[in-house]
Parts: sequence; C-alpha cells; structure tokens
Amino acid sequence: MTRILGLISIAIAVAIGVVVLLGFFLDLPVLVSVRVTFLRWAVILASIALVVGVVNLLGVHWRKVSGSQPGSAYSVVLIVSLLATLVVVGFFGPTAPWSMWVFNYIQVPIETSLMAILAVVLAYAAARLLNRRLNLFSLVFLGTALLVLVGTASLPGLDAPALNDLRAWFERVPATAGARGILLGVALGTIATGLRILMGADRPYRG
Repeated sequence: MTRILGLISIAIAVAIGVVVLLGFFLDLPVLVSVRVTFLRWAVILASIALVVGVVNLLGVHWRKVSGSQPGSAYSVVLIVSLLATLVVVGFFGPTAPWSMWVFNYIQVPIETSLMAILAVVLAYAAARLLNRRLNLFSLVFLGTALLVLVGTASLPGLDAPALNDLRAWFERVPATAGARGILLGVALGTIATGLRILMGADRPYRG
C-alpha cells in the first residue's frame, strides 16, 4: 500500500511539473489556464506555509520564555517585535507612514549595523587568511577588500578620485561577473534539481 501511494505521489508531481513546464513553452489556452491555476495553488500553499512557520516561530520562542531557558530575553524581543510589526502593518498597511517608520528607523539601522559587522569580519578573515596561507589569491582577496573598504569609507582628509574610480570598476566588472557566475550556477543547479524531481529521482514532496 505504501509503495502504491508513493507511485501515485510521484505520478502526480511529475504530471503537474510537466504541465507547468509545457505551459511556459506552448501557447495553448488550456495549458496556460491550467498552469496559472497550479501556480495560484502554489502561492496559496506557500502563504499557508509562511503562516505555519510564523506560528511555529512564536511557539518555539514562547516555550523558551515560559521555561526561562538561556537566551529567553532575545526571545522576548523577537516576540514583541514580531507582534508589533504585524499589528502596525496589518492595521495601517505596508506603505503607511507608521509602517515606513518601522522600516526606515528600525529595520534599516539594524541591517546597516549587520553590514558594518560584516565589513569588520571580512577584514579580520583577510588578516587570518594571510597568516595561515600566503599566496596570490589571498593577496588579491586582501587587496580587493581593502580597496573597497577604503574607497567606500568617508575618511577625513582623504580625497582620491582615482581610488573611487578603481573601486567602482571593481564593483562594476569583476564583482558583477562573479555575481552573474553564481546566479548561472544556481540556475543550472535548479534546472538539474527540477529534472531529477520530474524523473522521480528526488522526491522532496514525500517529506
């Protein structure tokens, strides 16, 4: 019985995947309509999964607070922040002044602080890399990191247009090329994973 249910689940997943895939390539009204319906169902299921995840997050941190576990103070901050954000956005709307105030004066400063910490960690990692493994690639990494940090920082008495131009070139050419290479790799990996699911080799829908 379990084997039969497994084969049925594979057949349903493969059939839906093939229909959605054909709906993108064949301009047939029936396929397009079915594809749109399936995608709407997927959006609904993803929304439900998001709600379940939020509820589970609240439950986990509430148990930490009620049990006085280590780090429960952070759980209190998370719960209060989450509920306050939900109330503000749900009552006033996502683009209302109060919602934008939360975004501009709470979320943006937090993200900026995290990026500042990332810059410090990047410089520390470069120094440790030179200490452990000194080669051409580590020197290129350290030089690029220092160039970007110095070219981005507003240092008093330092006005070097050539340095800013070089930093902009690094961001525009090598960094963009690397980011596109990563995106191409992600796309190829997604295609390979999708083909394995369509062929029944991978079965993530079975849990």
